[in-house]
Amino acid sequence: MRFQDIIGHNELKSRLAAQIDAGRVSHAQLFTGKAGFGTLPLALAYVQYLFCPHRHDGDSCGECPSCRQLSELAHPDLHMVFPVNKREKRSGEAVTSDMFLASWRELWRERGGIFTAEEWYDRLDLGKTMKGMINAKESEEIVRKLSFKSYSSEYKAMIIWLPEMMNQEAANKILKILEEPWDKTLFILVSEHPERLLSTIVSRTQEVCVPRIDPTTLQHIAHARGIDDEHQARNMARLAEGSLLELGELLRGSTDEARHQYFELFCQLMRMSYQDNHLQLFEWADEVSALTREGQRQFLLNSVRLLRESYMLNAGLGSISYLWGEEAEFCKKFSPYINSLNIEYLVQEIELAMLQIAQNGAPRIIFTHFALAVSKVINRL
Repeated sequence: MRFQDIIGHNELKSRLAAQIDAGRVSHAQLFTGKAGFGTLPLALAYVQYLFCPHRHDGDSCGECPSCRQLSELAHPDLHMVFPVNKREKRSGEAVTSDMFLASWRELWRERGGIFTAEEWYDRLDLGKTMKGMINAKESEEIVRKLSFKSYSSEYKAMIIWLPEMMNQEAANKILKILEEPWDKTLFILVSEHPERLLSTIVSRTQEVCVPRIDPTTLQHIAHARGIDDEHQARNMARLAEGSLLELGELLRGSTDEARHQYFELFCQLMRMSYQDNHLQLFEWADEVSALTREGQRQFLLNSVRLLRESYMLNAGLGSISYLWGEEAEFCKKFSPYINSLNIEYLVQEIELAMLQIAQNGAPRIIFTHFALAVSKVINRL
């Protein structure tokens, strides 16, 4: 993975390359950003540039043995750790990343390193509720692997994807090696939720914030993938919110059915809230609870978007609204009920529900509370 293979982030890529050229390589770095921003591939491109003996013009050569090995995730001095788990695990069995390395490489090749945690868990066949984790045994393996001398490169590198999935014991073991690293050893933590990491871990890393991909770049990609209409390409780029994953879904149209389902659930909630129909709200909560964890998260994200667009319409900013079709029709009628008196409260309730889902809370309880909270402010207007 070369820097030139990373879409967008030109300024950031130049800065990372310049740091290596100047010999300023921090031993522990925290790459933060959503999966769709290309955060994980950027981390690998950084390692490839560091390892490449023939780098030039701000990029690795892509041809030497080191670059070819890294492109296949098979370099002996690169180690990767990611959340894993499995169903029907034996009592006391320790599950580590090495057990699933073949599946990891396969998904990487298919998706170019850009995929969500949920897609990885689907590859592991963990079902609707089980998640991956990084356990203490994994941390012991990290220490063991990095204690050896480098094989062919000057540096050894350890990329830890989603370090927020470490349990307490694993995090404490990692902390020790971050405090006293071996010479020429590079740690890169790739996190979507750095706020969930131990503050002592964050304080010992240099953060590399990977921002959203700019809308102009995404609009060009939409054009290149067959969207000729300028207005539609611009709308897609904006709706993607800087994410290549979301743009890909919009381009493929594979989210149309799911997006329609989330839209219908949103409409039902707002109508029943206005009518103050608590019995139907309980039934609605049961329906949302039947979705997968990712489906529940996507519903809430979609709800935030529709509330934001409705608020903009109410504020007279319809000229910069990016709604169309049934969404535009509903939000135009619904917008008088979303204003400065309730928008912050509604968004806070959505954020609370998302946090509780991430913490494996009971969906029926979460969405029953959420529905009643929404009803409390909608039916008063």
